[in-house]
Parts: sequence; structure tokens; C-alpha cells
Amino acid sequence: MKRVLILVENLPSPFDRRVWQEATTLRDAGYTVSIICPTGKGCEERYVEIGGIAIHRYNLPFEADRALGYALEYSVALFWTFVLSLRVAFGRGFDVIHACNPPDLFFLIGAFYKLFGKKFVFDHHDANPELYLAKFGRQDFFYRLMLWLERLTFRTADISLATNNSYRRIAIERGGMAPERVFVVRSGPSLERLKIMPAVPALKRGRKHLVGYVGVMGRQEGIDYLLHAVAYIVHGLGRRDIQFGLVGGGTSLDEMKAMAAELRVADYVTFTGRVSDAELLAMLNTAEVCVNPDVASAMNDISTMNKVMEYMALGKPVVQFDLAEARYSAQAASLYAERNDPLDLGAKIVELLDDPERRKAMGEFGRRRVMEELEWRHEAPKLLAAYHALRADRLCAATGHPG
Repeated sequence: MKRVLILVENLPSPFDRRVWQEATTLRDAGYTVSIICPTGKGCEERYVEIGGIAIHRYNLPFEADRALGYALEYSVALFWTFVLSLRVAFGRGFDVIHACNPPDLFFLIGAFYKLFGKKFVFDHHDANPELYLAKFGRQDFFYRLMLWLERLTFRTADISLATNNSYRRIAIERGGMAPERVFVVRSGPSLERLKIMPAVPALKRGRKHLVGYVGVMGRQEGIDYLLHAVAYIVHGLGRRDIQFGLVGGGTSLDEMKAMAAELRVADYVTFTGRVSDAELLAMLNTAEVCVNPDVASAMNDISTMNKVMEYMALGKPVVQFDLAEARYSAQAASLYAERNDPLDLGAKIVELLDDPERRKAMGEFGRRRVMEELEWRHEAPKLLAAYHALRADRLCAATGHPG
């Protein structure tokens, strides 16, 4: 059982960092790995092999930002994923379906292939019921549908991979999975990719300081809170010496650009859109402080944000709202603003920029925590242990011996 097919919908590979780290870890352990994912900027080829990993891509006609739009997007994704899975099944083949959410629909494909003796691994990236609440703020039919699909996904899964202990509790308490079938595999950063490099002063646009952000430009990411914090810093505190570099694309990018103009801070904010790793690293290495403005919500409180650990890997102190899993990740590497208070977020940013010694100590703590505990090399053995348990189950089933 050494052939794995990974399914992912929200980002193309190898752009999705967690998925690519999992794929390369499995490959290096002797697994044959294939991936099915959408196309995206810089990932337009429908088929490509990278380092022995076969990537099959399909085109999504649009990126949804409304409930009915998501239903259409996910339906198209499910159709093409199944079609391409048949191509893989009759080509390289696979023994395991490794499905990453969103959406919580890949269990349909997993259940189909379980009829033919395949195993189904659920890689729990997002708590979709909470994500729906964060986006739309209502417990309606679609919210109840999210809960139902989540339960079916967990019931179909042979094992589940949780990104943190909060997600592990969901798998056990809400999904009904046995605790020994749920494995915590955190999305640790790779220090091979996140290299500390010299600053690029031009990115400061002539100002003294640069504050960095990397992530999706979506509604639940709190970019609007960050822009209000910038407006407070510029117009409320009268600070004109700080530039903000925001790296990332998403459905709300144009909306956030318009908001920056309305708040009269467009000159103080650089929106890069989705860029290469080299440009991303240039921005973060130049920043003296990095910010995570994720909205304090049920979703974000239980979710581990990759950007926080990426900031820490580069030795950058962080300012963010006080969220449970964010505090677990960053600990003393971060200042914590009052939940959803953009004025306090702005005040904390200025406080840290004006205290270089504190910045240095916090950055060193974060870098050390990544190296000693959070880096992907500490998580890779946990992924392989989960797959070992899956293989042991299959061996027991084949021999008739109990596990």
C-alpha cells in the first residue's frame, strides 16, 4: 500500500505548502504520490511531474464568494476530481485517497473507491461549519448541511489528520472518530524554504519602517481590521513613517484596495497580489514587524495559521488578535491585541516598532521555537506514523489477525 492520491481543491500544487510538504515526505519515504488540484497563477499546466510527484490539474471557471457560488464551485471541482481520479486509477494507480478539505465532499470519492479496497485519509485543514459562520454569520440550511457533510466525511475516513488539538477534538466529539484514529500533524514551516535574507530597503517606499503581512485576501482574514489599524496609525497617531506590505491574492483583494483608498491610506499600503516565493521572502525579510489580523471568531480561534509560524521562522515578532491556537503557536513571539479591536492592533504595532530590543528578543524566541518544536521536520514523522497505522490495518485485514 505505497501509492497515494492526494485531493485538494482550494489551492494548486505545489503552491499549497502543507500539501506539498506531505507529498514530498511521503515520496521520500518510498510512496508513489499523485495529486489532483485546480490550476492557478503560475500553475496553469494540466499535467506536470515535479520531483517524481504527478500533478493533475483542472480548471475552475471562477472563485466563489457566496453560498450558492460555493455550491457550484465545489460541484465542478468534485466532478473533475472524480474524472481525473479515474485517469490515475487506470494509470499510476493508488491504494490510498488522501483528501484535504475544503470542501467536505471528497468522502463521496473516497467511499466509491473503498468499494474496491482503497483506504480513505481525511486531512482536516478547515472546520467548514465554523468557516461558513465566519463568512456568512448565520446558522441556516447551509450551516446544517456543513455539519452533516463533516460527519459523513469523518465516518468514511479510515484515519484523520488534524492540524492541531482543537481540530482533533472536533474529529472525536463531533465526528465520532475513535481517538486512536486521529493524528495531529501540524503545518510546520520549512526552514529550507523560509530563508533569512538581507532586507530590500526599496520596499519601504522611502519610509523608516515596514510591517509585513502574507495570506489570503478574504473576508475572514481581517484585512479590513488591518486597514482601519493603518488609518488609526496614520491619521490618529500621526505616524507617517510606516509602510505596510500585504502579500497575497483572493476574492476580496480589489475590495480591500478600494477600502484603503476610502480610508486615505492607499499610499501607505502595498498590495502585491499573489507573488513568487522570492518576492514574498523579500517583503517579510524587510519587515520589522509582521501582523496577523485574523478576525476573532469560532473558526479562527481553533485554527492554526501558517503565516504566524512563517513569520516566526524568519525571526519576526508578531502582532495579532488574542486567539487560542494563535497564542499556542506564537507564545512570547507575539503581542496580542484585544479581540477585533483595530485601534489596539494599531497601537500594538507602533509599540513594537518603537522598541527594537523587544522586537529582537521576540524574534529570537519565535525562530528558536520553530527550530526546536514547530518546523516541518518535527511533524513529518507524525504523518508517516499515521500512514503506518493505515498500513497495519490493511495487513491485519488481509491476514485475519487483530490489529
